[in-house]
Amino acid sequence: MLKGRSKVLVCGQAATQDNTTALDNPSTPDHPAILDTPSTLKTPSTRDTPPHRTMRSDMMHITWYGHSAFRLDFAGKSVLIDPFFTGNPAFTSDRAQAIKGVSHILITHGHGDHVGDALAIAAENDATVISNYEICVWLAAQGLKKYDPMNSGGTIHLDGFAVSMVKADHSSAHFDGANGVPLGNPNGVIVKPEGGQSVYHMGDTDIFGDMALIQEIHQPQIGLVPIGDRFTMGGAVAALAVKRYFAFETVIPCHYGTFGLLDQTPDHFIAGLKDSKTKVLVPEKGQKVAV
Repeated sequence: MLKGRSKVLVCGQAATQDNTTALDNPSTPDHPAILDTPSTLKTPSTRDTPPHRTMRSDMMHITWYGHSAFRLDFAGKSVLIDPFFTGNPAFTSDRAQAIKGVSHILITHGHGDHVGDALAIAAENDATVISNYEICVWLAAQGLKKYDPMNSGGTIHLDGFAVSMVKADHSSAHFDGANGVPLGNPNGVIVKPEGGQSVYHMGDTDIFGDMALIQEIHQPQIGLVPIGDRFTMGGAVAALAVKRYFAFETVIPCHYGTFGLLDQTPDHFIAGLKDSKTKVLVPEKGQKVAV
C-alpha cells in the first residue's frame, strides 16, 4: 500500500482524469497512483487492499528531496541518506523539517552531491554518520563526533534496524579545487527495519552482475534507483537491472533532473518497466509517501 501526495509519470505525462483514477482527484487526496503497467493505473484503498497490507504497523514513510537525498521514517526512527541540501537546486523543502528527529545519516560515497550536508546535520542533531571507513575518518577530521564505519559486505545492527553495505559501480572522492581526496569505494546501502520492509538505496552505479547476489542475500523490497545517465545508469538500463536482478515491490527513481547534464524525466525508466510487476512510484519532491 502506498499513501501520500505523489504522482506517477507515464511516458512523460502525468496521469489525468482519463486514467482509472486521477491523481488530482479531490476525493482521494491521500492516495498516489501506482504504476502496474502504462495502461493500468489504480489508487489503493482499504476496500481493495489485502487485509495484511491494511493499516500496517510496520509502515515506512519515504521522502525524496531531489537528486539522491532521501529520508526514511519507520517505527519511531528517522534516517537520512545522501543529504545533499545546500547547493541542490531540486531541494525546495524546509531544512529544519527535513532534519527534525534524524538520528542516523547514511552516505553512499564521497562525492559532494551525496555527502552533502551530513557534517552540519550530524552536529545539529547529534546524529551518527554511517558510511565507509574512509569517509567516516575524513569527516571525523573535520569535527564529526559520532560515526559508525563499515564497508562492502558488512552489516551493523542498531536499535530497531540494521544497515548493510553493498558494492556499487562508480567512483568516490572529494574535490577541493584541483585536488582530489580518494574516499574509499562507492557503495549502496540497505536499511532493514525489524519486522518491516527493507530499502535498497543503490547509490550511484551502473548495472553489474553481482546485483543478483544482492537480491539473493538481502532480498530488498523497495529500491531507490539512479536513472539520470552520464554518471549512473540511464533509465532503460536501470529498468533492465530492476527486471533482471531484483524482485522489488516498489521502485523510486532518483539522480535525475537535478542538473542539465542529467536526464530530466523518468520516462525511459517507466517505459522499461511497462511489463514488470514492480510498481514505479515518482513522488513529488519533499512529499512524504508511505510504502
